[in-house]
Amino acid sequence: MITRNPCIANINAGYLFPEIAKRRREYAAAHPAAKIISLGVGNTTEPILPHINRGLVEGARQLGTVEGYSGYSDEGLLALRERISAVFYQGELGADEIFISDGAKCDIGRLQLLFGGGTTVAVQDPSYPVYVDGSVLIGAAGPWSGTGYRGITYLPCTVENDYFPDLSLLPKHGLIYFCSPNNPTGAVVTREQLAALVDAAGKTGSIIIFDAAYSEYIRDPKLPKTIFEIGEARTCAIEVNSFSKPAGFTGVRLGWTVVPRDLKYAGGESVNADWSRICGTIFNGASNIAQAGGLAALEPEGLKEIRELSDFYLGNAKLIRSGLQSLNISCVGGDNSPYIWAQFPGRDSWEVFAEILEKCQVVTTPGSGFGPAGQSFIRFSAFGHRAGVEEACGRLGKLSR
Repeated sequence: MITRNPCIANINAGYLFPEIAKRRREYAAAHPAAKIISLGVGNTTEPILPHINRGLVEGARQLGTVEGYSGYSDEGLLALRERISAVFYQGELGADEIFISDGAKCDIGRLQLLFGGGTTVAVQDPSYPVYVDGSVLIGAAGPWSGTGYRGITYLPCTVENDYFPDLSLLPKHGLIYFCSPNNPTGAVVTREQLAALVDAAGKTGSIIIFDAAYSEYIRDPKLPKTIFEIGEARTCAIEVNSFSKPAGFTGVRLGWTVVPRDLKYAGGESVNADWSRICGTIFNGASNIAQAGGLAALEPEGLKEIRELSDFYLGNAKLIRSGLQSLNISCVGGDNSPYIWAQFPGRDSWEVFAEILEKCQVVTTPGSGFGPAGQSFIRFSAFGHRAGVEEACGRLGKLSR
């Protein structure tokens, strides 16, 4: 019989969010009368707004006509790529530098194939688990050492360094995963910090994978929404983004990745050309129905709805953050991000998770699941119905008893 892939064997335990779901089910089974509210997994909850939804419906209708039917579109519909360039990048990117996908998480996984198992990897600590787990699956890291994966350079982002890493720790000729607004901390990089990161990547011969999936939650106009606001990033960065959180497309599945033509390997070969080859080989393009919805989302009325929806979740975030601060719990995020990062000094994250679930019947996310620097933190998600968030905030007062 064929043997198991050793890279899969190197992954520590289960993926974070299924483990949370498992513990929630176990608690619910033991407490059938409990009304559990989730402030944990970052899954949107509100209906897709009317104009964007009409785009999805019309996209499906057109597929039922001879004139409107369309098949594969490996890189994505040209009209959508052009609109993404116009709306998010001031038209400064060519359509051939934008690749439509079925979501940022999926592209992050496929990007691992682009660089392979011999690549050095650096990640913000804490960070979205897929950066690390995907690196282990491709053979670029692992096995688990007890505090982290071997082969991963962890870049601590803590209260002490204002959640921006020491760039002197960057490895040479590697991948740097960077997310802003950050999941889980909610911290947003400044323009000066982003310029320093781009400069450091250039000097070390590294490529930044910049995850901008929460950029539409940024309200401070001084904060950058894309790494390509730094001109030099065209030679050292790839950007991943998504319709999931701003347009409520978590179940629809639509995103994009920017791979500039100027981005080259050490030997001068085109990274853009290789990414196009990978997309054409293992991916036949995002759903044409989803892409029709994406086009509607980037029309003036759709952009208005995106702002309305993200404002709603930011309103939830403000409630959560205010509620925690009233309990003298130190936290960041929630102003330009849908996540609030709360500190419980000296406590084990899973123990705090269990206490909040037991006392308040509220599900959260333990910070240690995002990396070693996440220990003693809890992530609160603003994705929820307003009544549920208000009820959960009231219940959190039990933590002070």
